[in-house]
Amino acid sequence: MPRLSHVFAVRDRVYFGLFEEAGQNILQACELLDRMLSNYPDSKDLARDILLCEQEGDRITHDIIDRLNHTFVTPIEREDILALASALDDIVDYTEEVADYLGLYKIEAPMDQAIRLAHVLLAAARQVSEAIPRLRGFRDISHYTVEINRLENEGDRITREAVASLFDTGIDPMVVIRWKDLFERLEAAIDAAEKVANILEGIVIKNS
Repeated sequence: MPRLSHVFAVRDRVYFGLFEEAGQNILQACELLDRMLSNYPDSKDLARDILLCEQEGDRITHDIIDRLNHTFVTPIEREDILALASALDDIVDYTEEVADYLGLYKIEAPMDQAIRLAHVLLAAARQVSEAIPRLRGFRDISHYTVEINRLENEGDRITREAVASLFDTGIDPMVVIRWKDLFERLEAAIDAAEKVANILEGIVIKNS
């Protein structure tokens, strides 16, 4: 006898499409931030494009929640849908904050560790965007979750190194505060990607 979740899954698969849209939007935002930091300050204008991604992420999240409010039967548990939508949106929000802070804090040139963290974030976003479509068949995503966990550990290491370097070189205290904010938001975006991976893994385990 088929599992109840599989019977219901065919009833409303729009959620899967919305999650895939969110994954592609995250990937685009992280690609833009990676380009922005690698070519800063010549790439300042990319902040506007990243803001558009953040607004698109809000639109997708709103669509998911609105659908939940008007749908009785869902292909996966409602709390999992909400948790995944929220975690996906967090990645874009933190990514946009980094781009915004670069301008607000009048950063003249990026620190090397910020560029490296953007590379890690982009790699994690790529794994997220590739893992999400596997939800449709509740297929194994352990390959992706393992890699995202590895990337999160690498991000933690780079962040610790970056913050330590701020206090080693006698930088102006205001500059230290600004860069610490930027590093923390880059790390938060990577952490959010790991949270997405954990939620995806939980959904697959529950429905397989």
